[in-house]
Amino acid sequence: MTKKAAPIPTRHVLWFSWKLVTFFCIAFSLVALFRLHSQYDISSSVISRSRSRIRYDSFDGPPKIAFLFLARRDLPLDFLWGSFFENVDAAKFSIYIHSAPGFVFGESTTRSKFFYDRQLSNSIQVAWGESSMIAAERLLLDVALEDPANRRFVLLSDSCVPLYNFSYIYNYLMASPRSFVDSFLDGKEGRYNPKMSPIIPKGKWRKGSQWISLIRRHAEVIVDDEVIFPVFKKFCKRRPPLDARKGKMNIKLQKQHNCIPDEHYVPTLLAMSGLEGEIERRTLTYTQWNQSAGENQNWHPHTFSYTNAAPQQIKEIKSINHVYYETEFRTEWCRANSTSVPCFLFARKFSRGAAMRLLSEGVVGPFDVSELLDTS
Repeated sequence: MTKKAAPIPTRHVLWFSWKLVTFFCIAFSLVALFRLHSQYDISSSVISRSRSRIRYDSFDGPPKIAFLFLARRDLPLDFLWGSFFENVDAAKFSIYIHSAPGFVFGESTTRSKFFYDRQLSNSIQVAWGESSMIAAERLLLDVALEDPANRRFVLLSDSCVPLYNFSYIYNYLMASPRSFVDSFLDGKEGRYNPKMSPIIPKGKWRKGSQWISLIRRHAEVIVDDEVIFPVFKKFCKRRPPLDARKGKMNIKLQKQHNCIPDEHYVPTLLAMSGLEGEIERRTLTYTQWNQSAGENQNWHPHTFSYTNAAPQQIKEIKSINHVYYETEFRTEWCRANSTSVPCFLFARKFSRGAAMRLLSEGVVGPFDVSELLDTS
């Protein structure tokens, strides 16, 4: 004769159920806290690493602007920039060039002595629309940060031109304690890849011009970043072009996110780092965009030729005093010390002929610097 198991008292069942519910509540809370920490802890971790460079903050002499050229190979507009730097105090600027690996700037490859041996020794092969573009930018900033006198960092392409002379640009940049980083909500194009979450939440995703001007502390944040860049490298990629040989596979490939890293990395990183309140959310480099006709209607930067780089066109660019961001319904007025200033100090994309016309018209020649605010 077998014995029946004694029934479990009701109070024991309730006690066990309560403990089980409590366990799952605690586990859920811990997971939520971990995810929250992974999303928003970047600010403290990045800033703490940048403090290791505090020894560089003491230097003698005037602060410098570091001009960072991102070039395919040579600098086709070196003659214009040579005129720009001519007769300028060498203690006020430095030059760094990221070019094709192995390319050397010397007497046989550039017409300006200012660019001799200014190439990075550790440059990489860069492809448009790939993370290698922002890797090259980080290399430029990293090398420029080695000079403690560098206080402003301006990223330029090989087709960029200055719209004013050196004195005007120097005073403009040094007068502002902020970085100039084009940054706005990307509300239409769907470049955000959900796989970036939770490290990069969609609410922190930003878009903007690649051409930035940074104060030293923000340059350090970009170079010291070990959290956001790996995510971009893994998930932010250019959608491959249509290839007739791939047939139906194109349908699958074209469904991928078309994420252009150089237009998103810096503004997203600064937003993730809690630094948007320290920047002017606009670029200092003017680009004229042409919208191509056709089904996809892609935007492409217009190239200035000799004909359309006339004084009137340049005057119109220099007279722009605000930028409108339609995805945020935001008008960014270009001001310094509560006074209106020109929005743009540089412009792209300029052909050699257009650059020669700027030089002949005296664009990089003497300007009345008194137009700029007295920043004393």
